[in-house]
Amino acid sequence: MCRIVGAPRTLLPLLAALLQASGEISLCKTGFPEDVYSAVLSRDVLEGQPLLNVKFSNCNGKRKVQYESSEPADFKVDEDGMVYAVRSFPLSSEHSKFLIYAQDKETQEKWQVAVKLSLRPALPEDSVKESREIEEIVFPRQVTKHNGYLQRQKRDWVIPPINLPENSRGPFPQELVRIRSDRDKNLSLRYSVTGPGADQPPTGIFIINPISGQLSVTKPLDRELIARFHLRAHAVDINGNQVENPIDIVINVIDMNDNRPEFLHQVWNGTVPEGSKPGTYVMTVTAIDADDPNALNGMLRYRILSQAPSTPSPNMFTINNETGDIITVAAGLDREKVQQYTLIIQATDMEGNPTYGLSNTATAVITVTDVNDNPPEFTAMTFYGEVPENRVDVIVANLTVTDKDQPHTPAWNAIYRISGGDPAGRFAIQTDPNSNDGLVTVVKPIDFETNRMYVLTVAAENQVPLAKGIQHPPQSTATVSVTVIDVNENPYFAPNPKIIRQEEGLHAGTMLTTFTAQDPDRYMQQSIRYTKLSDPANWLKIDSVNGQITTIAVLDRESPNVKNNIYNATFLASDNGIPPMSGTGTLQIYLLDINDNAPQVLPQEAEICETPDPNSINITALDYDIDPNAGPFAFDLPLSPVTIKRNWTITRLNGDFAQLNLKIKFLEAGIYEVPIIITDSGNPPKSNISILRVKVCQCDSNGDCTDVDRIVGAGLGTGAIIAILLCIIILLILVLMFVVWMKRRDKERQAKQLLIDPEDDVRDNILKYDEEGGGEEDQDYDLSQLQQPDTVEPDAIKPVGIRRLDERPIHAEPQYPVRSAAPHPGDIGDFINEGLKAADNDPTAPPYDSLLVFDYEGSGSTAGSLSSLNSSSSGGEQDYDYLNDWGPRFKKLADMYGGGDD
Repeated sequence: MCRIVGAPRTLLPLLAALLQASGEISLCKTGFPEDVYSAVLSRDVLEGQPLLNVKFSNCNGKRKVQYESSEPADFKVDEDGMVYAVRSFPLSSEHSKFLIYAQDKETQEKWQVAVKLSLRPALPEDSVKESREIEEIVFPRQVTKHNGYLQRQKRDWVIPPINLPENSRGPFPQELVRIRSDRDKNLSLRYSVTGPGADQPPTGIFIINPISGQLSVTKPLDRELIARFHLRAHAVDINGNQVENPIDIVINVIDMNDNRPEFLHQVWNGTVPEGSKPGTYVMTVTAIDADDPNALNGMLRYRILSQAPSTPSPNMFTINNETGDIITVAAGLDREKVQQYTLIIQATDMEGNPTYGLSNTATAVITVTDVNDNPPEFTAMTFYGEVPENRVDVIVANLTVTDKDQPHTPAWNAIYRISGGDPAGRFAIQTDPNSNDGLVTVVKPIDFETNRMYVLTVAAENQVPLAKGIQHPPQSTATVSVTVIDVNENPYFAPNPKIIRQEEGLHAGTMLTTFTAQDPDRYMQQSIRYTKLSDPANWLKIDSVNGQITTIAVLDRESPNVKNNIYNATFLASDNGIPPMSGTGTLQIYLLDINDNAPQVLPQEAEICETPDPNSINITALDYDIDPNAGPFAFDLPLSPVTIKRNWTITRLNGDFAQLNLKIKFLEAGIYEVPIIITDSGNPPKSNISILRVKVCQCDSNGDCTDVDRIVGAGLGTGAIIAILLCIIILLILVLMFVVWMKRRDKERQAKQLLIDPEDDVRDNILKYDEEGGGEEDQDYDLSQLQQPDTVEPDAIKPVGIRRLDERPIHAEPQYPVRSAAPHPGDIGDFINEGLKAADNDPTAPPYDSLLVFDYEGSGSTAGSLSSLNSSSSGGEQDYDYLNDWGPRFKKLADMYGGGDD
């Protein structure tokens, strides 16, 4: 038998409920013996908690009844009629009544009974979960049946949970219950507990004395971390053998109000349209409380602490204290006056109890959104503008409006509409997106001579309709007065183009027509002058005043300037306005054909065999005229010379073709000119003798000409002769250019050729020296100066007083000629001659054979001393006759050293 020993207070309410629910059965009547079952419970109903037992009277005992609850989400009924709680919930008025149905599974007969739950009055000792008495939980006894198996005895009650408040201050360890077995009298037992909080994480929260079975808690509990612990108690003997089946112990952590409400956001943003009616939903604020939401500690209530600004009413909004929904409670929201409201929202637990509840606050920012409750209004009733005629895409007037709605929104953006004064649609109004102004623009040309002024009626609207109940005021309509300015316009020809029909062949001086232009400026006194702009064949002239067109040449339909029988000429009309304007007109002359062109034979050259069979030439006629002045044509041969008709015969095939044949049996090969008379069908007809060049040649069996030479071979054509002449001229030019180039090359080669062989070139020995160096070893000088003597540094740039002792005395320098920087090689001889002449005429120059005194000649020189040399001794020992062979440029040297009398 199952026993729960100690502190029976936790089961008394349940027993009382069961006793109260039981009824006495006086008569056997199938169904529920009671109309209403009642049970008294505590406030909190736990999941799986048995509530009461409903009895169903089954008189014959054969009915199989199935129970069902009207609140299946909260309550269920077992087959024995026991009612259990499906979930944990605080008992309230909405859970206080429900129905139980019983239905016969076979007959489907159904019965019902009402169940009423009521709260047990709160007792002072119920709020204190700790008791001085320690409850005992005894393991259920086991009985042995006749078959020898141990079976746990059936229990009528389950072990109720242990309720332990969180955040207990101790002292710890704090004893909870004592677990014992009835068999501890005979055996030495050891007790233990397992499960989360004992031997599983978090370990060490609950401990048990293995000897006494005392279960204790070692630290304060936190419901927000773990709200329930499920332990199992075990009893074993000293050998570890299980002596009792484990029992389940449920420890519920009772919530304490130790957590303050927290809003999900510290600042909440919402919007509400201006002009909203009271009761309009705005937004919802939400706060959460970590405490038990099913207890007072987690039941929150909201309220508004303050509203800023407080206009037009300090209570424009209210909040649902349970859901946090904010709604409007007063009218008068106007964005143009107040654009934003700031509310301080407070959330308090303990159902809003200001004394015991914990509170927290958040800010709700409500923006009043704009609606189109302000129509656009023009700043003036009449706007003025002007536009030159014939101008388009010109802004005529700028329309300004005011709108109190939020800028750059559909309720502020203006749309302009022309409601009157512009039936032809010559104006349009576009909206400036930045300023919201209306720009009146001309989209079609306006003629001053037609209408000098336009008066437009313009209406302004928004992109979205006005709010309900708001009408457009008169200020939403304005008048636009547009004045048209007269400008000088182009004269125009009418009609343009002008078409006339004339026969070709008109003689010069014939007046064809009058082609005049009109001036659209009726209110301007202007004159028009005419000039010819385009006349491809130069056939026409126009009178500059009256526009009469007269021919100055014969009109020819067959001219290449005539296309499809039409000749186009363009004329210009200019006025004398300011500024002067002009217009063009085209005169189209449709030329009628006359028979002014005689037909010609086609082709003009042909071949034929020496024998008449097989032999024939098909010919036709070419006539530049058109019907009826062209074909059909008549073909004939002239009477003279008589050889034509004797040798040839012509047969007319049709109106356009004829056939020429040999009349005699044999005609010697050669080139023959056959005159043919061709007459057209004009009125009067026009005839022409056209020459057909016929080559008579030897033919093969197929009738093909076997001569190598063609008609062209008998006499070269003009094109071939021109081509040959061009080739000859080009060849002569090339030969001439080659000859000139060769002569120029020889001249340059002679100019560049050295006067003597390179090893005997004396240019390397002709230098102007200011000082004499040592021997051959002291010759570190630049020989390039010999080719360009003008680059030698003059004495004038040397510092005064710095000279060597062996230099000649300072006196006037001879003015020798200076050679250009880049002389032609042929100028070297001239340069030497000029220098020689200047030296001969220089009175300050020492003689060529004077003795030069040297202070130092260098050491180790392989040459002898220079002081022993003189011109007389050297000249007598050497033969200088070879200088005569060097040309006229060395004639002077040859005379000087050649041993003559001079």
